[in-house]
Amino acid sequence: MSNYHIKNLEEYFQVYRKSVRDPETFWEEIAEENFLWRKPWDRVLEHDLTQPAVRWFQGAQLNITENCIDRHLYARGSKTALLFEPNDPSEEPQHITYKQLHERVCKFANVLKEQGVKKGDRVCIYLPMIPELAIALLACARIGAIHSVVFAGFSSTALATRINDCDCSIVVTSDGGYRGAKTIDLKGIVDEALEHCKGVTTVLVVKRIHSEINMHKGRDIWLQPLLDEASSVCPAELMEAEDPLFILYTSGSTGKPKGMVHTTAGYMVYTAYTFKNVFQYREDDVYWCTADIGWITGHSYIVYGPLANGATTVLFEGVPSYPDWSRFWAVVEKHKVNQFYTAPTAIRALAKERLDFSENHDLSSLKILGTVGEPINEEAWHWYNDNIGKKQCPIVDTWWQTETGGIMISPIPYATPTIPTFATLPLPGIQPALMDEEGNTLHGNSVSGRLCIGFPWPAMARTIWGDHQRYKDTYFSTFKGYYFTGDGALRDTTGYYRITGRVDDVIIVSGHNLGTAPIEDAINEHPAVAESAIVGFPHEIKGNALYGFVILKETGEQRDPANLRKEINQIITEHIGPIAKLDKIQFTEGLPKTRSGKIMRRILRKIACGETDQLGDTSTLLNPEVVDAIIKDVL
Repeated sequence: MSNYHIKNLEEYFQVYRKSVRDPETFWEEIAEENFLWRKPWDRVLEHDLTQPAVRWFQGAQLNITENCIDRHLYARGSKTALLFEPNDPSEEPQHITYKQLHERVCKFANVLKEQGVKKGDRVCIYLPMIPELAIALLACARIGAIHSVVFAGFSSTALATRINDCDCSIVVTSDGGYRGAKTIDLKGIVDEALEHCKGVTTVLVVKRIHSEINMHKGRDIWLQPLLDEASSVCPAELMEAEDPLFILYTSGSTGKPKGMVHTTAGYMVYTAYTFKNVFQYREDDVYWCTADIGWITGHSYIVYGPLANGATTVLFEGVPSYPDWSRFWAVVEKHKVNQFYTAPTAIRALAKERLDFSENHDLSSLKILGTVGEPINEEAWHWYNDNIGKKQCPIVDTWWQTETGGIMISPIPYATPTIPTFATLPLPGIQPALMDEEGNTLHGNSVSGRLCIGFPWPAMARTIWGDHQRYKDTYFSTFKGYYFTGDGALRDTTGYYRITGRVDDVIIVSGHNLGTAPIEDAINEHPAVAESAIVGFPHEIKGNALYGFVILKETGEQRDPANLRKEINQIITEHIGPIAKLDKIQFTEGLPKTRSGKIMRRILRKIACGETDQLGDTSTLLNPEVVDAIIKDVL
């Protein structure tokens, strides 16, 4: 069907016009012709973005795992579904076929059922990038349980917060994980977290690093013996279109993380459709997304989108620098990877290293390169294009969010002409709008404003778990009738979109959205700290790094500053995880504040970026003299 696979620019415009003129017919045709439904829908779409209430394919029944696995068994049973590339290159990769995946998912699903997990229960998954992680997601979906994956780099505090927020009774983890030359004690982190989680009755433990761990009697169970005993027959639970599929937490600019709820049918249709088009996947291609399944990118474009298309998807346990900086390219050569999807942070880190790391490998299998997590800067784009794609591979600079469920704005390879740093055009069905601060829509080209979406799309998150009011306030109250992305963007003379960054207090560091408030809360727990403010500043590898301005209590002013900086970063690591550590910490007498007591982060941002001659008028501050003192001591 032409709608499903766009091949050139003319076809893109035809399909896009149709998708905007008649969205319901557009998505209905895609859903009808490309997926397996147990019962068809009564209505394609019901929506009211002021509430916000959105329902896609209302009345339909299905199970997403039948679409990702069962329906491929006849034609693709012996085809590799998951290609596991371990952390250590000397360990053999695993080629898990669709038939084997079906058996392993059914066994895991039966283990969960034996442990009392029922439809609608939440299962927390805290695993490294091993096959059991993907299998655990699918096993939950098989029986209608709601999976909540927590990235295995988060601290015990962050893990406990997420377990408690969605009331999980079961956790799936491993004895540990490999990360380059290091091992990580995941089970120890889980044990620490569960001291604060009274509702968890069962922990299923995967053996990965074969370390000595503490098994809590009556709670902790080794997974493998249970799998060995389990039946490989597990009928798929019948799910309603709008039944929740998973909860995934994302950093808020204030307070606790937000548990974004994604539902079943719309998410499946949208991730499958966007995967097929953005990566132009063909039957025998090998596709590799380097993300972790702990993030939305891994959910949508390692597991669900690729498998719904019957693809071979690579699951990579390692890091780009181990055993050396040629690792990515060695994997591309070894598995003859055709589509490669990674983060600008990784590209910038690789670009700093010697060129022979990539030049010594055969990258001729590559057809399409992608980037995700933040806008890619021009220098990194050119390095990627010249040295990895050899100017032969289109680069898809994809813009989307945890909340959107799938890619929203992106070039379509061989159809959309690309420009470095531009996400280019919206995908079919996506209706972006730019707004000024007063809430007026900015029409025409050569404008910049706040990026909103004016019509529902199938994969959008439906709510925040347990807090629909917060969902409404965060995303739908700034501009009535629109989803507000929190990002700024410009639309150029040709109608191309370029994302200009967050407009709230969320900073993108190495592709991870980090809210400043939770980091400040952690710092302020240090006994020597009175107050703190975090801003971002440009960093050549991470894109942005974190700069902390910290006011000490009198007791802290006699302390050694180097030790204090270490302790502050330690407390951040414990509360959030090492990804949130500060690159710079400046101790200061005060912070610039308005007369109502609000910290003027705009000024701190300028100072952190070295733009002290562009501060604007500071005379309206409650304490303008503080600014001079901060500049004098700047790091």
